[in-house]
Amino acid sequence: MDLLIQIIPPLVLGSMLFFSIAIAPKIFTVLPSEEAGKFVRSIFPTYYMYNGLQYLVLTTLAFYTGQTDNILYLSCLILFFFIFSNYILMPQINKSRDINNQKKFKLLHFLSVVINFLIIISSIILILFIN
Repeated sequence: MDLLIQIIPPLVLGSMLFFSIAIAPKIFTVLPSEEAGKFVRSIFPTYYMYNGLQYLVLTTLAFYTGQTDNILYLSCLILFFFIFSNYILMPQINKSRDINNQKKFKLLHFLSVVINFLIIISSIILILFIN
């Protein structure tokens, strides 16, 4: 169990950085803008679900092993961010895009970028706490 607690944050961090730095920008350079948007839009639910499930496992293990300290608190916070992003924020982003409300779309998209950045920073801090 301790090994999983040590492995999950770097795995999620790596996948998030790879997607943000390599995959998403490449999609927008290879595909036409409208197709790229549709493709990225289809990926995000899986992105949030995959990473959120890993943090659900981490949070459960941290609780089960009695780690009622910063590890548990940060993993709960990150799990909340993934759930919020997938089930509340992304539907609102998609809706604002669908009705062509650019002002709302830009604001919500910026919020999603900030949340992703906070997850990345929190994951780095969590890795430092675990090690």
